Amino acid sequence: MSAPVRQIPFAELEALLQRIFVRHGTSEAVARALAFNCASAQRDGAHSHGVFRIPGYVSTLASGWVNGKAEPLVQDVASGYVSVDAGGGFAQPALAAARDLLVSKARSGGIAALAIHNSHHFAALWPDVEPFADEGLVALSVVNSMTCVVPQGARRPLFGTNPIAFAAPCAGHPPIVFDMATSAIAHGDVQIAARKGELLPEGMGVDRDGQPTRDPAAILDGGALLPFGGHKGSALSMMVELLAAALTGGNFSFEFDWSGHPGAKTPWTGQLLIVIDPSLVQGQRFAERSAELVRQMEEVGVTRLPGERRFREREKSAREGVSLSQQEFDELQALAQS
Repeated sequence: MSAPVRQIPFAELEALLQRIFVRHGTSEAVARALAFNCASAQRDGAHSHGVFRIPGYVSTLASGWVNGKAEPLVQDVASGYVSVDAGGGFAQPALAAARDLLVSKARSGGIAALAIHNSHHFAALWPDVEPFADEGLVALSVVNSMTCVVPQGARRPLFGTNPIAFAAPCAGHPPIVFDMATSAIAHGDVQIAARKGELLPEGMGVDRDGQPTRDPAAILDGGALLPFGGHKGSALSMMVELLAAALTGGNFSFEFDWSGHPGAKTPWTGQLLIVIDPSLVQGQRFAERSAELVRQMEEVGVTRLPGERRFREREKSAREGVSLSQQEFDELQALAQS
């Protein structure tokens, strides 16, 4: 028998999550940024980064590991470069604080970079880049995570899941958006599989003895994930460490110790965003060229473009409401009141 499902409007879910964040120690501004991200992920069917993450946020805030009321410090470093010290808080409010300056620099100079450090990122990465594509810009972002991935040929984990997100405008279509971990599977998906008692596909991870396993519980209990594509994914993960941590001034995935904060879940690392304004060279032609690429991909048999499932889920949620199990809804209500 399937679990009861509740459909609620996106705005209602977002408001509920905001109440939870404020109740558990964030400022209103931080709550808005985090609630929008988590509600968007749930709306778009990315459940490993939706309401599934809320207990982790709450336990992290309770542990004192993250500053839920941090005020980001934005620095105008150079003509095409912005730096933000997130103040030990979350990365999304830091991005929000620097966004207008970043876009202004990209519009005037054609390209601009935003380096965020002293920050925590515990959410889906595509909501950080998709809004830029909605404005006709191209955006690329990388963020590193906590150590849980064994580099190709290594004996122990060192890298994080280290995702890469990309967004570009596309004439007549929603933006082209993808968000992918450089690990073989996202850490949140491993946790969901463990909760459901499901086995993973081959090649996702190893147990505490370094032996291949399909058991998500064994991966979480002293084991580790593997990079996707062997040495290729491992090289990309290394690149993310360099761009998101070494370049921004953030921590590498192995450079922080949260052992003194039981309940902490959010990695204390860094994030880099690069935003390009194609109109300075291509005018509106870039979006039209994007559409031509999409047309040719469909012509050769591609049936699902990157991000397409999220847009379908978004349309469904707009019609029917965002899907939550009754248990998830009840747990959120309890957190909002506790």
